[in-house]
Order: sequence, then structure tokens, then C-alpha cells
Amino acid sequence: MDGWETRRRRSPGHDWCILRLGLPGVIHGVVVDTSFFTGNYPESCSLEACAVAGVPEPAWLAGEEAAWVELLPRSPLRGDAVNGFAIAPTERFTHVRLNIFPDGGVARLRVHGDVVPDPASLRRPEIDLAAVENGGWVALCSDMHYGNRQNLILPGPPLGMHDGWETKRRRGPGHDWAVVRLGARGRIRRVVVDTSHFKGNAPGSCSLEALDSADATPAELTGSAGWRGLLPETKLQPHTVHPFEAELERVPAATHVRLNVFPDGGVARLRLFGEVVR
Repeated sequence: MDGWETRRRRSPGHDWCILRLGLPGVIHGVVVDTSFFTGNYPESCSLEACAVAGVPEPAWLAGEEAAWVELLPRSPLRGDAVNGFAIAPTERFTHVRLNIFPDGGVARLRVHGDVVPDPASLRRPEIDLAAVENGGWVALCSDMHYGNRQNLILPGPPLGMHDGWETKRRRGPGHDWAVVRLGARGRIRRVVVDTSHFKGNAPGSCSLEALDSADATPAELTGSAGWRGLLPETKLQPHTVHPFEAELERVPAATHVRLNVFPDGGVARLRLFGEVVR
């Protein structure tokens, strides 16, 4: 039972747990996973959320000053099961409170949604427009046989090949690609293509293209119309952090960037530094 489990409650009330979200955002769904809790799971649960600035003390969050909003009314749970609940998206939240009735064990809580950064962070002179913490999202890719496409924009340095985006070996014509929806429309000033840990399976080269279309359809993202060259095809080295600045073409603004890798391979991180353009 690799989870959170409370003692058996012998008095009125219920148990609860407050979590600070790893990234604030709009919540679309939650999973309350009671795996392996077969005779000691809660009979029901509810979920509340609040939005606060900074890093408040736990005691303050547990008090009466935090404005908690109910997202999920009290709902029955099944034991040893993945209990999924849809949440009607509303506003940006920073914390959630899971209430369990009356007590018991929960293995995992998953909170799914869209990252919404603090507006103040987008006003800095330069940010990583692709970063997940700034609202970036890898919308599409040609293949992710070995590594998920979202790994490209994760915070911090890559931990290994498993922590990057890697395609299968291409045995025919063409090349692989991934499209990043920027967290905000912006002007890209410098780029980092990081192949760290990919020593024998890095791409031979890469290029970057930019698109300025906030409402682009999947067909537009995979097509050629509207895309402008940002970085011409450039040779890549294995296990290397590649910074590009002087090599970039000046594009007035972009909402999406397409990373092309030739012909295939693995990229650990993609950083797209620039300024927000309204």
C-alpha cells in the first residue's frame, strides 16, 4: 500500500490533505486512485481548490482565511480502483484539498488540467516561451516510440534518455518532428537544442520553423502553409547542449514552433527564449 493512509477514525469528522499544485492552472479532471486499498479505502471523497499568491503557511491554508471552492462534491469511491472524475473548468488554482470520508487510504491523486502561469512572470524581459511552467505544450509529433513529446519542455536538466523525446529508427524517407504551442505569443531571440544523454541516437541535424496562428488547426500544424524558417537545417552533436542565437532568422512573432529532426533520434530539451508580444 504505497500511498497515504490515515488511522481509523473513532470520532466525528473526516480526514483531509492539502496539496500545492506543481504548476498552477485550470483543472479539468482528477483521479483518486485507491489501488491496493481493498478493505481500508475511504467510502467517499470531495475536492476543493483555492488560488493564493506566494507560498502561504500550511496553517493559514487550513484555516478560515483561504477561499476554498468546491470542485467535486462528495462522491463514492471504489476500493483497489482508479476513480476518475471530470471537473468543469473554471478559474486558475494553486492548491487543492482532498477530503476523504471518514478515513482510509489513497494511493495516488492526479490533478489534470492546463497550466496557467502567473501573469507577472510573462512580463519579464525574457522567458522560455516553450516551457511547461510558462504554459507551453507539445501539441503534436510524428512519433514518440521511446520518449514522450512533453519531455521536451520539462523544467530542469534531463535526467537520462528516458527523460527526453525519442523516436523509433526511421527506415524510409522523411524525417521526424514535434510542434510546440508556446505559452504566449512571442518573439524568439535564442534557442537551445539539448541532446544530453543521447550518445548514439541523437539526430544528425535539426531545423526550426515558426507559425503565428493562435487558432491553428491540426492540419495547419502539420502542413507547410504559414510556417517561416527560424533555424536552417543545422548539424547536431550527440550528448551536447546546442545554443543558437546568431543563426536564427528574425521572425516578428510566433505562437507555435516546429522542431524537425533529421532523420530521427532523441532530443532531451528544447528551450525557446524570447519576449511576449501582445
